[in-house]
Amino acid sequence: MAKILVAEDDQDIRELIALTLQFNGFDVTPVENGALAVERASSQSFDLILMDVRMPRMTGYEACKRLKEIESTRDIPVIFLSAKGQESEIETGLMAGAADYILKPFAPDMLISKINKVLSL
Repeated sequence: MAKILVAEDDQDIRELIALTLQFNGFDVTPVENGALAVERASSQSFDLILMDVRMPRMTGYEACKRLKEIESTRDIPVIFLSAKGQESEIETGLMAGAADYILKPFAPDMLISKINKVLSL
């Protein structure tokens, strides 16, 4: 069972993602912001991180860059979730080290498909 860290500041979206992932057999750890994502990923082992772009305390981009600088978290794939779909936003996310970028709103089956692709399941 793959362990996924979900960093999303909107509680409803965070809970919906967590339920969707749990229903599909993933072990989920939800956090409210990028700073907590970096903290949790540094202290626990995860197979993937789903991260919102716009969050308080530390944006998803900042958190991803920080995670890629830490040896123990460098190789964890990050997928960004964002309502911002401009090409420059997507490019910024990929340059920060993300494996993929998913636009909100998204269908649950599409989310699971992208996760499985990144995890090569």
